Amino acid sequence: MELAHSLLLNEEAYNQLGEFQKAEFIFEWLQFLEKLLPADIRENQKQLVEQLTSLLNNSPGPPTRRLLAKNLAVLYSTGDTFSVYQTIDKCNELIRSKDDSPSYLPTKLAAVVCLGYLYKKLGRILGNSFTDTVGNVLKAMKNAESQGRYEIMLSLQNILNGLGAAAIPCHRDIYKAARSCLTDRSMAVRCAAAKCLLELQNEAVFMWSTDLDSVVTLCFKSFEGSNYDVRLAVSKLLGTLLARALTSKQTTGNVISLEDVMELLGTGFLRGSCGFLRASGDMLKGTSSVSRDVRVGVTQAYVVFVSTLGSQWLERNFSAFLPHILDLVSQSHPKAIQSPMDAIGCRRCVSFILRATVGGLLGEKAQIAAAKEICQAIWKLKKVVDAAMSDSNLETKMNATDVTASQHVLVCALQELGSLIHGLGTTAAPLLQDSSTGVLEAVISVFPHPSLSVRLTAAWCVRCIAVALPSYMSLLLDRCIERLSTLKSSPEAVTGYSFAVAALLGAVKHCPLGIPHGKGKVWSELAEDLLCSASQNSRISLQRTQAGWLLIAALMTLGPAVVQHHLPRVLLLWKCIFPSSPKDLETEKTRGDSFTWQVTLEGRAGALCAIKSFVSHCAGLLTDEVIQRLLPPLPSAVDLLTQLSSIYKSYGNSLKTPSTVYRHKLYELLAVLPPKTYEGNFCAVLKELVTDLTVSDSQIDASAFLLPPLCHENDLFLLGPLLQETDHRFIEEQLLLGNSIAGGSLEYDAYSIYEKFAKGDSVPKPLPPALSVISAATRLFGVMFSHIAESHRLQILEQLLNSIKQAKGSRQQIVQLHVVSAFSTSLKHLANSKGSLGSDEVRRSALTLVMGALESNNPLLRCAAAECLARLAQVVSDSAFTAGLAQVSFDKLKSARDVVSRTGHSLALGCLYRYLGGIGSTQHLNACVGILYTLSQDSTSPDVQAWALHSLSLIVDLAGPLYHVHVEPTLSLVLMLLLSVPPAYTEVHQSLGRCLNTLITTLGPELQGSSTTVSALRTSCLLGCAVMQDNPDCLVQAQAISCLQQLHMFAPRHVNLSNLVSCLCMNLCSSYLLLRRAVVACLRQLVQREAAEVSEYAVALVKETLSSQTLLLADVNIREIGLEGALLGLLDKELDQRLCQDIKETLTHMLTSMAVEKLSFWLKLCKDVLAASAGNSCKLLSMYTTQEEETAKVDDVSVLTSDSDDRFHPFRNPRWPTRVFAAECVCKIISQCESAVSAHFDITLAQERKQRDSRDDFLVLHLADLVRMAFMAATDHSDQLRLSGLQMLQIVVRKFAAVPEPEFPGHVILEQYQANVGAALRPAFAPETPPDVTAKACQVCSAWIASGVVSDLNDLRRVHQLLVSSLLKVQAGKEAQNQQYNESTSTMEILAVLKAWAEVYIVAVEKQKNPSDTHKHCLKIANSSEENYRDVSFSASGLLDLVQADLGTLSKLWLAALQDFALLTLPPEYASQLPTEGGTFYTAETIENARPHYYSSWALILYATSLWLTSTGFIVVDPDEGVTNLSRPVTPTTMCQDSSTRPLVKSPEDVNTDRFHLILGISVEFLCSPGSDAAMENIIACLHALRALFDVPWPRSKIGGDQELGVELLNVLHRLILTRESPDIQLAALEVVRLILFAAQEHVKEKRRSAEVDDGAAEKETLPEFGEGKDTGGLVPGKSLVFATLELCVCILVRQLPQLNPKLTCSPAVQSGKHLLLSEDGSRLVAAALVILSDVPAICSPEGSVSVLPTILYLIIGVLKETAVKSQDGQLPLTVAASLQALKGLLSSPMARAEKSQNAWTDLLRSALVTVLDCWDQDGLLPELDEVSLLTAITVFVMSTSPEVTTVECLQKRCIEKFKITLDSKDPLVQCKCYQLLHSIFQHPNKIVSYPYIHSLAPSIVGKLQETEKAKPENAAELQVIQEGIKVVTALTAAAEEQHRDHLVACFLPILISFLLDENALVSATNSAKNLHEFALQTLMQIGPQYSSVFKKLMASSPTMKARLESAVKGNQESIKVKTTKHAKNPGKSSSIQLKTNFL
Repeated sequence: MELAHSLLLNEEAYNQLGEFQKAEFIFEWLQFLEKLLPADIRENQKQLVEQLTSLLNNSPGPPTRRLLAKNLAVLYSTGDTFSVYQTIDKCNELIRSKDDSPSYLPTKLAAVVCLGYLYKKLGRILGNSFTDTVGNVLKAMKNAESQGRYEIMLSLQNILNGLGAAAIPCHRDIYKAARSCLTDRSMAVRCAAAKCLLELQNEAVFMWSTDLDSVVTLCFKSFEGSNYDVRLAVSKLLGTLLARALTSKQTTGNVISLEDVMELLGTGFLRGSCGFLRASGDMLKGTSSVSRDVRVGVTQAYVVFVSTLGSQWLERNFSAFLPHILDLVSQSHPKAIQSPMDAIGCRRCVSFILRATVGGLLGEKAQIAAAKEICQAIWKLKKVVDAAMSDSNLETKMNATDVTASQHVLVCALQELGSLIHGLGTTAAPLLQDSSTGVLEAVISVFPHPSLSVRLTAAWCVRCIAVALPSYMSLLLDRCIERLSTLKSSPEAVTGYSFAVAALLGAVKHCPLGIPHGKGKVWSELAEDLLCSASQNSRISLQRTQAGWLLIAALMTLGPAVVQHHLPRVLLLWKCIFPSSPKDLETEKTRGDSFTWQVTLEGRAGALCAIKSFVSHCAGLLTDEVIQRLLPPLPSAVDLLTQLSSIYKSYGNSLKTPSTVYRHKLYELLAVLPPKTYEGNFCAVLKELVTDLTVSDSQIDASAFLLPPLCHENDLFLLGPLLQETDHRFIEEQLLLGNSIAGGSLEYDAYSIYEKFAKGDSVPKPLPPALSVISAATRLFGVMFSHIAESHRLQILEQLLNSIKQAKGSRQQIVQLHVVSAFSTSLKHLANSKGSLGSDEVRRSALTLVMGALESNNPLLRCAAAECLARLAQVVSDSAFTAGLAQVSFDKLKSARDVVSRTGHSLALGCLYRYLGGIGSTQHLNACVGILYTLSQDSTSPDVQAWALHSLSLIVDLAGPLYHVHVEPTLSLVLMLLLSVPPAYTEVHQSLGRCLNTLITTLGPELQGSSTTVSALRTSCLLGCAVMQDNPDCLVQAQAISCLQQLHMFAPRHVNLSNLVSCLCMNLCSSYLLLRRAVVACLRQLVQREAAEVSEYAVALVKETLSSQTLLLADVNIREIGLEGALLGLLDKELDQRLCQDIKETLTHMLTSMAVEKLSFWLKLCKDVLAASAGNSCKLLSMYTTQEEETAKVDDVSVLTSDSDDRFHPFRNPRWPTRVFAAECVCKIISQCESAVSAHFDITLAQERKQRDSRDDFLVLHLADLVRMAFMAATDHSDQLRLSGLQMLQIVVRKFAAVPEPEFPGHVILEQYQANVGAALRPAFAPETPPDVTAKACQVCSAWIASGVVSDLNDLRRVHQLLVSSLLKVQAGKEAQNQQYNESTSTMEILAVLKAWAEVYIVAVEKQKNPSDTHKHCLKIANSSEENYRDVSFSASGLLDLVQADLGTLSKLWLAALQDFALLTLPPEYASQLPTEGGTFYTAETIENARPHYYSSWALILYATSLWLTSTGFIVVDPDEGVTNLSRPVTPTTMCQDSSTRPLVKSPEDVNTDRFHLILGISVEFLCSPGSDAAMENIIACLHALRALFDVPWPRSKIGGDQELGVELLNVLHRLILTRESPDIQLAALEVVRLILFAAQEHVKEKRRSAEVDDGAAEKETLPEFGEGKDTGGLVPGKSLVFATLELCVCILVRQLPQLNPKLTCSPAVQSGKHLLLSEDGSRLVAAALVILSDVPAICSPEGSVSVLPTILYLIIGVLKETAVKSQDGQLPLTVAASLQALKGLLSSPMARAEKSQNAWTDLLRSALVTVLDCWDQDGLLPELDEVSLLTAITVFVMSTSPEVTTVECLQKRCIEKFKITLDSKDPLVQCKCYQLLHSIFQHPNKIVSYPYIHSLAPSIVGKLQETEKAKPENAAELQVIQEGIKVVTALTAAAEEQHRDHLVACFLPILISFLLDENALVSATNSAKNLHEFALQTLMQIGPQYSSVFKKLMASSPTMKARLESAVKGNQESIKVKTTKHAKNPGKSSSIQLKTNFL
């Protein structure tokens, strides 16, 4: 194939190929040429033209001839045109040729196609030659066959397109030719003719002026017997023509008005395509009925007509348009609605027109206006009905027909009104509030209408209103119930209002806010009342019975929580409605008349329905006991079923419908009950089922709704577009169902009004009873057949087979259809339950049954039979049986010649593979593939080809790796067929597409390979895709796109992305749903990998094609708003849910990968969508400040386009779901920016970087837009959008609260938006706002107040006021609750308010605790000045003051909420102990709904309560606490106590204890097992609450005194630390551990103290030992607090420093001895654990302390060893500091000196010291060990322990040794530290300790100082060493004994004097020398006076010294003033270092 890639055709290579490869080679070359052509090819033009024209004679296939023609046209248009006439002549010659042989046909067709493309491309350049050409082509058409006619029509279309107005001379001729083709018997030709005429009408004025009538009639004729594609094409032509006629400015002739157009279309709709005379003749006979396809076609034309004129036209003309549309089903045309079937069909069409125009084109405002119009229409009709009903004079007879006739108009109007409001959602609120329209009144007034279908549709309409506007739900229910009670005596009112109630109840599950729980009682009582009073008045007994059961059935949909309260009554009614014994049934039969039977059957059917509803919706209540109570009436119900036929015979026809309905409902109930429950009735029921399936008197072919569910969805493609999903499915369905039924309608089954609908807002469409019975029977048969014995199965199958045999004619097919459906269903059940079918006889009968159907004439039945056969094989699962089945099909296919058996058996082969996943043997596969290859080339029958190829695709898909051998031949076959099958056979092309798709999947990732075979396969796949992309059929194009999608997945490098993207953009707005779905699915995959590329290609494509007008993107403006904007626009218009979901995912992927780079663009998109609808919030927008406007302008400069051009607004009135999606996108953009660079949230940085590179863009620069968008969304009419807007506002506040405002230091950037935030929040607290919006707004309020953005209290008060107002609402308690929604919603709102207050209070307290902690909560700027701190602390205390006012109330409410929460978290077994009337904030009935609200808010409330209790120190107790509280007496102080035993007032101690246990209990319960999904915030809040709790003494005394409680808490915390990795959680937990330990210490101290006081100091020896370990020192794990603490600390330490684990240390892994550097968090954790460890001995008895000491010492010294690493700056690591601190704490423990433990402690401490000393001796190992830390540790030992520990000679020697080594260190920092440590040791009060050190080390120190005389200090570090040395010697002199002191001073003074400088030297000396001079002088000044005698002696003896000293003093006098300040600083510096590390 590579050889084909050349400019000229490589004829050498071409001639060597076989016949088929030649075609492939040519196509590949033409494709390559097409890419090259725009280049300049003048020198090769001649040769190219020759090659291309010679190819015309090679009989090219359809795709090849199209490509060939395109290339020729482009060649001439870019090169010279001199030889073009020769080419045209040659084509004309080929067309004129007399050769009619089939082999010559492709050449003729190629010539025709070429002409079309040449004229299209070159147009008027070709001068007048076109008249001959057109004449020639039209002549050829006279005797052309369908393929020829098809191509000629398309060519003429191209010619007209190219010539434009120049072609006028030929218009009439072309028009005549196209007219005849428009009613051609070939559907493809009709489509082509429609396209040709559509092109023609652009220039041919006569078509839409003089000849308009005849064109319209012609179109009607064309609809007759048409298929879906023809209807689409012709309706497009008809709609466009009429729109053109209406809008044209033609002066000549008559002007056409809208009335005329409507009249024309109406004629088609009502009379069809027949002329007037014939119609009137038929009307006389009363037989005529418009054929359905005409009506459906005209319906589509209406929609095209309106869409062409556009939405604004519709808005203006809706009031004229609506009456006409409704008139189509009114009494003025009785013929259209004479039979119920016709009426239903017409109503569907009218509904479709209204949905597609009003629902599809209009924006929300216009839709509201349209709804008002519809309402007016309803009022008018209502008046007619009222007049007719009230007239009691003679004319009543006449008017009765009016009433029935107006019903259809009402049904259509009500349906559209319902759908409109459903779509508008809460944005429809203004419409319902508008009293002048009176929507609700209008709908409610229709309920008592005499027509059943009107009453039901009105009920459905009310249901839509309630789902759209949940706030109306309760109101509507109350109204209907009230009317129902008052109008009990009117039969219409009873049914009408009961339908409404049922519909509303069914809708409750779609309203998350629900309805008040108590209402259930009202309905059940009402239902019971209706049932009981039914027998009182025979006139309305039927209606009351039906209404009663309907209400009960609808009540069941509310779910178990409501139903359980009414279940006993319902079961009683159920029991009473059936006779209790067979005898009673017999007596019943003898008694009644036909009316009583009618009422009885109605009632019983209703009861069955109610129980079915119960079983389906309340599965949770189906306990064994309830099932036992359900069973008794069943046998009697089945008995009645068997008697029905005899009852029907005796009482005549009036019982026909009731008995059918009864059957249907019984079958439905049995199908949902477990079969075990009615085993005894199996035989009777089965007998009835078989009768229903076989003897049915219905002559209706029900295949269209029975079979599709039983076929595999992929197989349905074979059966044409009617079974596929299309945009016109709603009306096209009626064509599928055959002429005798029009499809379902609501009036066939009133019980469907409360069921869940299949699709969003579409009306339920139950089928007529006769059909519903059959579908229910097939389902029940399926269930029962799998549960009966084998022998019985055989009997039944044979009976079914016989009945098929006996039936004759068309009846036979109907019976066969029912039987196969039923049997297929039973096989499904058997396969699911893994059951077996039974013996060979059963199998044989089953096989006979299926095989018969496999050769049925009905393609749908064949399809179902093939599936059934495969399921049969699956159930039998015996390979021999399966092989036998396949063999039967093989034999049949070899011998049979008829289409029916060939198609059926070929599909059977494929289906067998589907269920048995490849039948194993390769032989079998080869045979299958061979046969299917042959069949797929049978060009005589496209059906056989399509079925065989489809079957082949199944085998390719399912045979797996076995198929690899066949891939190449299959691919060649597919390509060959793609290149040769005529385009009119779309079904073959679609099957080929599926084959190619499965082949690509089979090859999979292999397609990436580079071997020659693989690249050849890949080229073939790409070639196949290219052929399919060029196919005119949209579904084939969809296949091509999904094939390319697969290829892109496996071999992305080889798919030309720009071509693919351009193809996708072209089809984004296709009129075929499946093509749009394929496009978006493909885009979704592409953008996951290459979003940026896809987006760029889309924009580039649009720029390219703007010049040439080839792009059909009417609705989408990609150039302005990019592909992303185009998708958003499509999302707004699209109605298909699946497609919308895919678009959202695609946009989300694009956003995640590109939003940060294209920030302005994305924000602009979202802003456009949100702002397009913000008309209603304009008044609020005016609040925006001018300053913002300016910033906004600056920001918008970078956006591609500005909004200045008002004419173009990318999004006209987007619907609310699109706006909600845009708001969600903004939130996603913010989170994307968060994970990008920090400049997005730092305005200074952002502005800097923006100045450096103007292309950079940062989120913080768009803050004004973000706030504005959040504001627009939060103040919208749509509740969903308000929620999204508030969410966005909350995110903005959280993310930007800390961003400082660079121009005003001390302020933050958000401060300027406080007015907007306030304005956005205020409406959410209005009384009529739904609770979920208010709850969300509370969160935003608390986030805003807590963020600290606003520091001025007066500004804060605005938002604070909103929270205060909600708090008042909460205080009002349960009684004042809103009766609109479910009680749980008020729980939600109350808890949201309490949580918001809790958050504010927590922040206020935290701010007050640490006012300087700016970065955390106040979010002030780090470098702010002192005054700012004052400001902050003011605002913190101010914030606390704000809360303080309400704290009293809040604390009670918080405690009440916590108590509720505690009750709700009790395990189910305590349910009986819960208060019967519920808690403070929830009711007992709504307990399940309330739970999630408590779960989301308890943690912060707990923390806040805990803080409040600590702030009061548990002292405050309300005097009236026990008596009055809130609205209910269950308060936190009365937990679970019986009221009789409750004391009236509790003691404060008890109240506090209760509260303490409440908080502790909730925390422990939660922390014990926080689910893996538990939020981090909750865990941390819980730990903080505990920390706050133990911050005050009283709770500490509680936990200190209760050791078990302490241990339990520690264990819980230990487990938490083990399971949660987060350092925040672990640190918070350790803080709680520390406090628990502290509590225990306090407790032990207190006990010791009180024991000492009690026993007096005298008998001290006998004091009992307090603390753990008692006298033995044993600790019991699980009971011991100490053990638990140690466990927890070890867990933390070992996790951070695994080397501490002795088990690990032995293993070689850790032996390397490398030091780990801990993270900052890790260090903090280790430090916290060490603090806790050092406190442990304090709670032990002396013996106990001895047993824990080794562990503690091991850990502390271990940490020291592991983390004492030298650092650059000489700072001690946090862990080392902590371990030294811990060591100091431990060594100074009183236990070390307690007599019982002293010896043991001394031994252990000595060992510890040895361990520390040993660290040093591994010095070779660890060069980075920090000796300072170890020295400090030694010093801590020396200083803090009793002398006997360290004065042991061997130890002392080693310690002194270490100091010696360190003194000689080269590092001045180390030396300095060593001096400091010695300084402290020398000053040790105990001489035994200090003297050895002084003796050993003093000489070397003095020596070092003497050396310094010679080497003056170079730098500050050396200077410091000398200064420390001087200090040490100064200390020594002070510590020395009298007799040695003089000698020391005499040594010391000369050294000091040697450091002094004279005046001259002072000027030139270095800084260090000067500082040293000053320090020495200072020291001399101190020492001189102290030891004056020695001083004087020395001065006298050494005059040089004296002189030096004097000059120094003199020099000093002058600079003394200046220097003093420095003097003050220098010592300060050294001391500060000492302070930091002062562990001693």
